[in-house]
Amino acid sequence: MSAAPLSIERLRQDGERFLVELSREFYEAHAGLKPTAELQPIYHRYRAILGEGALELTRDYFQSSAEGSEERRSARVLLDWQVESQSSRQLAAQDEREIAWESEAVVRVEDGRQIPYQAVSIELGNSTDPAERAMIERARRALVEKELAPLKRERFQRERDITESLDIADGYNATWEQLSGISLASLRAECEAFLRDTQAMWDEVAPSFVKKAIGMNIREMSRADALALFRAREFDEYFPANRMDASIRKQVREMGIDPDAAGRVRYDIGEREGKRSRAFCSPVQVPDEVYLVLRPHGGQTDWNTYLHELGHALHFAYMRPDHPMEFRYMGDNSVTEGYAMLFDHLMQDPGWLQRYTGLEKRTTPAFLHSAGFEELHFLRRYSAKLIYETQLYGGAVSWDALPDLYVDLLTSATTFQYARADAFVDVDPRYYAARYLRAWQLQSVLTETLVERYDADWWRNPRCGPWVMQSLFGEAQRELAHEQAQRVSGKTLGFAPLVRSIERMLG
Repeated sequence: MSAAPLSIERLRQDGERFLVELSREFYEAHAGLKPTAELQPIYHRYRAILGEGALELTRDYFQSSAEGSEERRSARVLLDWQVESQSSRQLAAQDEREIAWESEAVVRVEDGRQIPYQAVSIELGNSTDPAERAMIERARRALVEKELAPLKRERFQRERDITESLDIADGYNATWEQLSGISLASLRAECEAFLRDTQAMWDEVAPSFVKKAIGMNIREMSRADALALFRAREFDEYFPANRMDASIRKQVREMGIDPDAAGRVRYDIGEREGKRSRAFCSPVQVPDEVYLVLRPHGGQTDWNTYLHELGHALHFAYMRPDHPMEFRYMGDNSVTEGYAMLFDHLMQDPGWLQRYTGLEKRTTPAFLHSAGFEELHFLRRYSAKLIYETQLYGGAVSWDALPDLYVDLLTSATTFQYARADAFVDVDPRYYAARYLRAWQLQSVLTETLVERYDADWWRNPRCGPWVMQSLFGEAQRELAHEQAQRVSGKTLGFAPLVRSIERMLG
């Protein structure tokens, strides 16, 4: 660490070292390479750039920069990082406890089985027996409600209190809006309209789809049953595990991109005890050391997840190294999520499916119908999550009342029965749901742009990859998602293209 006086340049230099150490610690813990993350020593070593002095320095930098300038863009991202660091530093011990709990916790099922908490979602997704899923889910809920939910609730309470005490703006939500450059009110209104506009479509399609796919009445389903529903086992033969890696790498090479990025992307896609069930990309050192981590579930789920994390990995590995650290490690994560969705939405392209998977022309329509239903579900689910989280962070609803609100909003949006136990567990911190929703919108714009530039099979056009690497990936996360959409296509973000795509797949 530098001993130089505190300055913006020192924040950048020592901040990058801090983020490398922190990212490596999270990677090793979540990948099952160590039982927990040791975060507190890292925060202690870098306390000089994470304390009140650093916060005031970045606040002054932000306030003195001209609106609309490149300096203001940089200052906003740095201030956002500093504000997040105030709570993250104080909550490091609690985060360590949560990571250790998730690594060690065991769900004890009525039939005597003991399932590692990290593997429960895999077990539920692969179970074909509704009674078995219900039994596992009861045990999971009981454990979460007793042990994990209180930890999560306390963390959100403390994070909100710490952030509001900094007096950046009037309340947590206003602070997040100012630092992110995103209007929560506008996005929430879009989500409310999307739920209204797609309600009739959902009511028409959902009951028959669920009945045909897993033989259940949709109103009897829980979120655990939804895991089995979207596992889509009936398509497993078309998405063999032993072809996934080679097929996807082949496609990336055909579009003119090295999937290994000259060794900068490292693939960790095998089974390992302790590895979290939710796949992730860990950009430890950007752009030189990026990990793609996946714990196999089976079938099309793994292919979809692999593609999603590959979009992240390629983005981080092909960022221009001369961008300042705030744009390589931070910025609007809607952008990197947009690239992840650009790749995972290839699973909705009939030409791509028939070229790289085992699906044939006769089997593709049924798969696309399933994919369209899944897309509709997740957009409705995340719209409801965003609406719920504006209340969780907004402070107008009491903490004790939030579980009932969570169940009402999520069950209403999906018809699947949600559990009060998950009200503080099923939350992506710091409005990551907003990033996902804007990413969905961004990928639809990017896909249209690539089709216009490189034809419908852009994904195997060798001229496409170099443009993507330079004009998209290379720009890191300097732009906000709506700014990038405007730059590359002249279009605004919205749900309309997504609705049109869903309607086409549902036929």
